[in-house]
Amino acid sequence: MTKKRQERDHVKDMLEEAGRKSRAQTYTLRLYVAGVTPRSQEAIRTVKAMCEEHLAGRYDLEVIDIYQQPTLAKDEQIIAAPTLIKKLPPPLRKIIGSMADKDKVLVGLDLRPREQKAK
Repeated sequence: MTKKRQERDHVKDMLEEAGRKSRAQTYTLRLYVAGVTPRSQEAIRTVKAMCEEHLAGRYDLEVIDIYQQPTLAKDEQIIAAPTLIKKLPPPLRKIIGSMADKDKVLVGLDLRPREQKAK
């Protein structure tokens, strides 16, 4: 076996192991919305659907209305709604604005790798 092939196989093994670990982790998420507006309702539906599709049985989603619980929003330094926060697993991530861009949300949740830019 050549050295390049050994390295390639090692990297492949590491990626597969990382994938297995990530599939076993439970996600703790908070979605901050502003009232019962259509935009808030759409964000809730979209995030719940993505969680069910990609994290079925391994997530805890808390929806927080910043008008009903302003102290929580202040403590988390929420500057816009909707905002989705991935508290666990680390690292902490904040996704701000429309949740309609599913790729952006999945990347923010570390469920899909970022696209590599062409060199």
